Amino acid sequence: MNAILLIACVGMIAGAFLLLGISPLGFADGLFGFLARSNKSLRSEIDEAARRKKASFLRRKISEVQEILKITGRSGRFSLVCAASLLCFAVGAAFAILLGNVFLVPVMAIGMMFIPLWYVRLTASHYKKAVASELETALSIITTAYLRNEDIVSAVEESIAYLNPPVKSVFAGFLTRVKLVSPDVEAALHDMKPKIENDVFHEWCDALAACQYDRSLKTTLTPIVGKLSDMRIVNAELEYLVFEPRKEFIVMAMLVAGNVPIMRLLNKDWYHTLMHTPAGQITLAVCAAAIFISTAFVIKLTKPIEYRR
Repeated sequence: MNAILLIACVGMIAGAFLLLGISPLGFADGLFGFLARSNKSLRSEIDEAARRKKASFLRRKISEVQEILKITGRSGRFSLVCAASLLCFAVGAAFAILLGNVFLVPVMAIGMMFIPLWYVRLTASHYKKAVASELETALSIITTAYLRNEDIVSAVEESIAYLNPPVKSVFAGFLTRVKLVSPDVEAALHDMKPKIENDVFHEWCDALAACQYDRSLKTTLTPIVGKLSDMRIVNAELEYLVFEPRKEFIVMAMLVAGNVPIMRLLNKDWYHTLMHTPAGQITLAVCAAAIFISTAFVIKLTKPIEYRR
């Protein structure tokens, strides 16, 4: 009976989208944009900007995903992330309805809605790690060339063939600006800084800008580039320790979820109590909520190490 009602509900929703001519991506983008929008007073906005008052949990997560997608050059995929979140929301609710557990419906729906957002956050760490690795190679090559000829434009020109995206496009833009827009190298260096979110790169650009006035400062460039290598070594040594809690959590979550079908094989009376009585259904909802909340904390606490000036 629940399956028939669920299929009918899906049909009604799909029919509403077709009749109104609304695309799922547009609907998801508009809904999440509305949820992230603030309709509060100016005082509340000032308090949030000054960090005297935190924004709502959902607003913080959506803003965080938007910022991550912007940093990683995937701003156009925000609509897909929103649509995936809504789809996971519907799948979670449908799964709980098929189980006949009313208490589990909001837990599964809200918990699974955050899965695409968590995925974006996890991919951001891998993207930053790849960018840092490529940036280490690029800065090392360019710095070596600059120490030899003391001309950053020539150093970038002879090194750019050995660079890979996305770092290559940043230095290609630097050459285009210097050659075709303005020959002001210092301004071009400062304009290049925000294109890569890396504090070592920002420090390198500042040091290189200072070298335009005092060439003796070029000796500071090599130690700055060395910081990227130091951070890579430290991250490699601590990666196992940092991500070990995540592995242990995955195993524990699988054990908790796997106990339900195992209980059906071991003791059908206990399984019936767990699945078809209010006390058992509430217990399942509490366990599911604990898994989702723990997932959020594990992802937050197992971030890779980043260099900060």
